Amino acid sequence: SFHSMQLAFCLFVSERHTMTYIETAATGWNESPELTEVIFVNGQEFVHYKSSLKKMVPKTEWIEKTVDPEYWERESKRNTHNEQAIKAHVVWLMERLNQTSGVHILQWVYGCEWNEDTEEVTGFEILGYDGRDYVAFDLKTETYIASAPQAVITKHNWDRDKTRISYKKYFLTQECVDKLKNFVNSGRKSLMKTVPPSVSLLQKSPSSPISCHATGFFPNVAEMFWRKDGEELHEDVHKGEILPNNDETFQMSVDLKLSSVKPEDWERYDCVFQFSGVNKEIVTKLDKTKIKTNTGKTEFKGRLLIFKKYIYLSSGLFCYSMYIVTCHHHSGSVNGHKN
Repeated sequence: SFHSMQLAFCLFVSERHTMTYIETAATGWNESPELTEVIFVNGQEFVHYKSSLKKMVPKTEWIEKTVDPEYWERESKRNTHNEQAIKAHVVWLMERLNQTSGVHILQWVYGCEWNEDTEEVTGFEILGYDGRDYVAFDLKTETYIASAPQAVITKHNWDRDKTRISYKKYFLTQECVDKLKNFVNSGRKSLMKTVPPSVSLLQKSPSSPISCHATGFFPNVAEMFWRKDGEELHEDVHKGEILPNNDETFQMSVDLKLSSVKPEDWERYDCVFQFSGVNKEIVTKLDKTKIKTNTGKTEFKGRLLIFKKYIYLSSGLFCYSMYIVTCHHHSGSVNGHKN
């Protein structure tokens, strides 16, 4: 079966590379905000920092062989400095929003993107509070954009801070990019690997849409769609989001409205999974005998709460999302719902 072929193999998915820093300060559980930082290259987590440990921890073997021993000390000191600034900002925001207690989360997302073919570089910085965008840095205009009324004062203060603006521009377009190039060149074999999915056709009932479900793939830069006679369908289909699994792989699905399919036309339809930038397709024909359904089988349902990272590499946007995943054990189907 195709599932048995789920082996990692190397492909150049894209010549665009991204390094993303995500710093999260949470207050309300402890007396002082807890800070964590995770750094990703091409969607792969490679270092992690927790304020309780006061040090950076490698998450991949290749990064330990790539950097000099002083790297860990430098990064730990940088985070100690950032920790004080972020904690102060959490306190300031709580006062400004008249919040005296409760759990509050501040997220700072920043990084850079480098196109290996064109040498084009860009950077991004987004600050979020309690799950909502707060301010974002526009590298082209070198100004901040307020995403909430409460952020206008922050925007004006940061816009006037020319030293801050100058450093942000330098970090996002030079320092970050230099680090990214070094990591890509050193860890290319690991970073450029892809893991193909296991693809199934799922249906809850005879009248329900048919879901083409792919799971276990990496990275999360992929497309999935239904075709008829080789042409992509845009009507009577519903594309789901790419969702994280709990093993650093991803899943996604695309539904086809069965009422739009004539019985005699089934063989004209197929589902296509494709990694972005790769010509190779994984094609699954619409076949009644291959559809897994809930009909007449013992059903086990469980709800699994997953707090995972979710990355759009193409846009540089990173956010933490909470997902409630409903698992149907008998059929292997998984329906993900963002909370």
